[in-house]
Amino acid sequence: MFADDALLGTDVVRSPVRPASTKERTFDPVFAAALESELAMAYRLSGYLLADSAEAQDAVQEASVRAWRGWPRLREPERFHAWFSQILVNVCRTRLRQRSRHRTVNVEDVDLESGDPFRASLARDTIGRALSCLSQELRMVVVLRYWGELSLAEIADRLGIPVGTVKSRHHAALQALRRRVGPVEGGI
Repeated sequence: MFADDALLGTDVVRSPVRPASTKERTFDPVFAAALESELAMAYRLSGYLLADSAEAQDAVQEASVRAWRGWPRLREPERFHAWFSQILVNVCRTRLRQRSRHRTVNVEDVDLESGDPFRASLARDTIGRALSCLSQELRMVVVLRYWGELSLAEIADRLGIPVGTVKSRHHAALQALRRRVGPVEGGI
């Protein structure tokens, strides 16, 4: 008798196969339209936060799945933008936290031939190179403020921190960027 035959004997009890979910939802055109209007912004924002196009795609996908799961509990669908961007920021923060446990690479050392648009953009741009030198907390505030076009109060809401903390991080980030970039010719 073969081992496989022994496992298939009558004494083996098998659990019944159940569907993945008894409450599977169908396509929701309202959710799809709301999500579609956010995808470009979400990809751009997560790309600058994570500085990696593949990570950005994964983050947007994960945020989209989380939003789909939470969609029935959203009380104010007209606030979808704020709600979805909160989910996206949380996903990016988690990914940054996980990444910090691993080896990091300076954006100046990145191969520009890799085809990653965010890494190439950050490496070409003086501000992008300076941005990559900021801590995660400071970079998050700068990217949300200038690429995400959020007010300081909205950033505080997305990050779940006081407005005063956002202001101090914003100030510290701008000071660090000024030191890194240096004086601008003919500038202020």
